[in-house]
Amino acid sequence: GLPGAAAIACMQVSIILVDDMLDEDPRGEHHRLGVGKTANLAFALQAAAFRVLERAPVEPARRAEAAASLARMALTTARGQHMDVENQGDEASYWQVVRTKSTPFYACALELGGLLGGAAPEVAQGLYRAGLLVGEIVQLHDDLFDAFGTPATPDWSRPRNNLLLLYASTVDHPERQAFLDLLPRVGDAEALERAQRILIRCGAVSYCAYHLVQRHRAVSEILGGLCLADPTPMEDFLARQSEPVVTLLREAGAESTANLDMDRKA
Repeated sequence: GLPGAAAIACMQVSIILVDDMLDEDPRGEHHRLGVGKTANLAFALQAAAFRVLERAPVEPARRAEAAASLARMALTTARGQHMDVENQGDEASYWQVVRTKSTPFYACALELGGLLGGAAPEVAQGLYRAGLLVGEIVQLHDDLFDAFGTPATPDWSRPRNNLLLLYASTVDHPERQAFLDLLPRVGDAEALERAQRILIRCGAVSYCAYHLVQRHRAVSEILGGLCLADPTPMEDFLARQSEPVVTLLREAGAESTANLDMDRKA
């Protein structure tokens, strides 16, 4: 599995480099290296991902399937990055971007693990489906942390690419106009805190938590139906994912939404 892990690592760094440039993230590596060098490095890392995957000591057919999965992920993610830049603005567009930009990486990572680990085709496909949901979970986590980060994160300048900010900006609630008035001023700490409090009161946090719970349960159901040699790593991963979110919500004062009971079936 090491060549697969190395390929995924190369792809991840490549995606981060490009994403930071497109988002004009002040923390991006392009500020140190320059845009040209950073773009070339991102290209090189994608090529390196395929080169290292060639070294996987598995039968040629599995290696070819793994390479095809990696190629699909790279192409779909590029489309998602383009859609993200367009910033179309409604919830349907938000989920379309998530499912092209964020989920293919995780689906590919889990599918590669299955393919290189000798899993049966139906198990590898099940891991792919689980990975799509894991990608949505990770994106929702990012949205939560970006919405409540201090100082204001780049998401506040593109609110329609963050589910919480999109909700507060577009759903009809009593404080919608107040939230819209605060958006241009979140560089000020007091204005940011006021806007973040509105996220809790208007239901944006609850809405995000609802989607998180639904996806955690769906992943658990998929994994429960697969004959994994050892399901513990995936179970531990899902448990670790929920802990920081619960802590964040409690610190933000949203105790009523912080009980993400992922195992409850009701």
